[in-house]
Parts: sequence; structure tokens; C-alpha cells
Amino acid sequence: MVIRFLEFQRRAVFGCGCVLMTYFFCARICQRRVGSVAAVILALCPEFWYVAHAVITDMTLLFCISGGLFAFYLGYIEARGGFYDLAWVMAAFGVLTKGPLAVVLPGLIILLFLAAEKKLPHLLHLCSLRRFILFLLIIAVWYLPMFAWHGLPFLQQLIGVHNLLRAAVSEHPIFDLWYYYLLVFFIGLMPWHILPVIFFVKNGFARLGRLNKFLLIWAAGVFCFFQMMATKYPTYTLPYVVPLAILFGQFYSARLNLFKKIAAALAVLLFLFNFLAIPIISRNSGAVAAEIILPLSDNACVVSYQRIYSGSITFYSGLKVYRLETAAKIASLKPNGISWNAVNVMPFMSFEELPAGKVIAVVDKDRVEDLFVKSGRSWRLVRELPAMSIYITDNFF
Repeated sequence: MVIRFLEFQRRAVFGCGCVLMTYFFCARICQRRVGSVAAVILALCPEFWYVAHAVITDMTLLFCISGGLFAFYLGYIEARGGFYDLAWVMAAFGVLTKGPLAVVLPGLIILLFLAAEKKLPHLLHLCSLRRFILFLLIIAVWYLPMFAWHGLPFLQQLIGVHNLLRAAVSEHPIFDLWYYYLLVFFIGLMPWHILPVIFFVKNGFARLGRLNKFLLIWAAGVFCFFQMMATKYPTYTLPYVVPLAILFGQFYSARLNLFKKIAAALAVLLFLFNFLAIPIISRNSGAVAAEIILPLSDNACVVSYQRIYSGSITFYSGLKVYRLETAAKIASLKPNGISWNAVNVMPFMSFEELPAGKVIAVVDKDRVEDLFVKSGRSWRLVRELPAMSIYITDNFF
């Protein structure tokens, strides 16, 4: 329960931080009204709202990337080196959160912006030796101990698998489609994008100011960067939500009546989704399974025999949950070099290794018969859930 509470607090803090940061940036650069409208758009953006509720680190990464790019822009237009220091600090914390992407992606956006401004020599000031050393000192807090303990396999996993492999080989080939992120954009920013996009396309971008040029390069850079990657996820393009919220905020701040109607309707829809759809969805999550398993877990071995291993059962229960498979399949699934097997970090257990004592099994419904036959044991049903069933060895029920 403590872990769940802390995880919720982390997501809530960084989600609110992104909204507040967007407001204060706009209030400083544009107008407070634009900042207020942009902050509301961001908070009510479906993609942002979803990630703020998901058990992933993308919201923390968004905070670091957005904070770093905001700091860069303020340092650039106000000629204040302290903001550049802050940009490097935010990049370092982003790297601690999710790896080199947190410095590569903002760096690319800044490079493109300075090229558009014809100020590329300004990079020499931004990338001073002192700031680079500060960046290295911050990331060394975690990277040096990890390398000391794990050696080259640590770098192989971090750089080889979770960066290079993701770029070159799709983890889920079914999603490697040229229009995938167009769909994510269309759904994830609904309905905020419809009218501004029509307006901008109709009126063109000929009179773009410096700020909007920066925001467009930021948003387009994120989209194009991940479009070129083989592995695609709906959360990858999240960093473009902040600059787009500011661009849309400028449009809607001049049309406040329309903005208020859309915001009110979307707030009601998200409220209803939160209190109606989420309880229905949670019935298929590991949270419910964990509540059932925990009272029975004393001196028990807990196994998961599912097509997709449910890490949420471990998260919500705090128990060690083994992935149950045949010995031959385990041999083919175990991590081996730079391949997608590297994501199979859960503990494995073969049917032959099942202990003689109490065993609790979380099973996909279409694998129940397999469990009976391959284990050679008698089982009793504890509880049947919509997507899974929970069994316990017969003599311990």
C-alpha cells in the first residue's frame, strides 16, 4: 500500500508540475490568460490525462524535458546563463529517469531551433565545459554505482536494448505503421486540435514569431524523431503535448466562450470515465488478483501462467510471482544479448520445479486445461475474474 501511495503521489506531483510550469512559462513570455488556457488544455488533454494515471515514468520524463526546454528558451531570449544551467540540470534528471533520450531529444530540438534562428555558434555558450561537468556529476550518482555493480551488461541493456534496439527493431511489429502516431495525435489531443489545425493550415505560418517557431520545432521534432523509430508506443510522443497546448492556448485565449464550453464538456467526460470506466477496467487488473491472493499467500508459491506476464500482480501484492512455463520455452525466453528477450526479467519456474507445498496460480482462462495437464496436480478454483482465474493446489484450499 505504501508503494502504491508513493507511486500515485509521484505521478500526481509531476503531472501538476507540468501544468503549473506551462502556466508560468506562458505568463512570463506571453500573457497570463494564455498561460491559464494552455494549462487547462494540457490538464484536460486525453493523452496527458492518461499518462498522469498510468504506472510509468513518462510523466516524470515529460517534466524534465519540458522544464529543460523552457529553461533553454528563457535563457536564450533573456540572455541569462542561469537558465542554461537549469536546462542541463533538468536534462541530467531526465537521464536518471529514463536514459540518454532525455538529453538527445531536447538537444536535437535546440539544435534545429538555433539553426532556424541562424545562431548555431550560440551552442558554444550553451554547451560550456562547466555545464557539461555539472551534467556528468548528477548522472554519475546512479550510473557509476550501476556500472560498478553490473559492468558491461548494464550498458548493454541500457544502451544496446532500450535505446539502439528500440530504434532499429520493433518490439511490437503490429504497431510499426507509418500512420500510427497520426492516430495517437488525433485521439490523444481530441478535441483541442481540430479548430487550431484548421485555422493554422488556412492562414499559414508565414508570420510565426520566435516563440511559435520554437514550439513548432519542439512538437514536430518529437513527432518526427519517434516516427523514425521502429518501436512505437502511444506514450512516446507525449513531449509534444506541452508545446501544442501552448500553441492551442494562443488560439483559444482569443475565443474564451468556445474554450469554456469545450473544457467543461471534456472535464465532465473525463470525470465520468474516471468513476465509471476505470472501476470496470480494474476488474481485469492485477490489483483485484492481488487482493484475492494476499490472504492465501502464507508459505505459498505464487505463479502466473498467462500469455502476458502480469507485473501488476507483483506491484500490488508485493509478492514474488514466478512466470510458469515449460522448461523448453523458458530456455527460449531468457535474456540473451541484445534482443527483446531482455525484457523478460521476471523470475521463471518450470512445471517440473513446482514445489510440493501450497501453490497459487493466476491463469488465463484458455490455459486452465494446460495447467491441469502439465502440472499433473489437482487444483481448486479460488476466484474467476473476467480475464483470468485464480487456482490453488487442492489440498490447501
